[in-house]
Amino acid sequence: MRRGTFRDETVDYAAVGATQAADLMQYPPERSIPAEQSWRIGSGETRFRAASEALLSWTAQRGAGLEVTDVRPASGPMYSGVSFDAEGNPVAPSRTESEQRFDADGTPYVGPGTTIRVGGRVKGLRADGELRVIFTVEEARRVGFALGTVGDSVVSGEESFMLDWNANDEVWFTVRAFDAPRALAYRVIPALTRRRRRELFTRYLRAISPLYATPA
Repeated sequence: MRRGTFRDETVDYAAVGATQAADLMQYPPERSIPAEQSWRIGSGETRFRAASEALLSWTAQRGAGLEVTDVRPASGPMYSGVSFDAEGNPVAPSRTESEQRFDADGTPYVGPGTTIRVGGRVKGLRADGELRVIFTVEEARRVGFALGTVGDSVVSGEESFMLDWNANDEVWFTVRAFDAPRALAYRVIPALTRRRRRELFTRYLRAISPLYATPA
């Protein structure tokens, strides 16, 4: 099991990690709009492994039409985040520097504390911003991570991307998020935030699952 967690004051919102709260949809962080969607994207270990590899190499973001640039792993020669056992006690670091992975273009894979810049538009709506990996999960049947806003975005908040290979052999992809409008237009017209989020969710799914399964 690998779990990496990163906490840093440079993110621009207070509820760090709240995408993992069971009651996110009922009690979102103050002034934020929550969203959650899950899709069955197939079954079996092969599908799970392929989707995991894609997810950790920024395929959801790139496949959504966003440009991923300035990928900066966390500073420190041996930084890897913190792992926890089943009781929540800290254990050995989840990853060492020698285990850093790169895609074919030399871009570092997702890692706790990594900062990235994304740019692009979603149905005409701006999707630029600087983001930080808040936590990562790499387990035998669960893989994922969360991104939090650092700045220069029309919204402030967090989104998590999780893949689960269930006991019944089904593979599910779940995206959860909460967005607090920052730009004036988004504060005045909340529907813009929801529209932007719906389109991002659809694009993330298409990037990870070309079959585009029906939402649960």
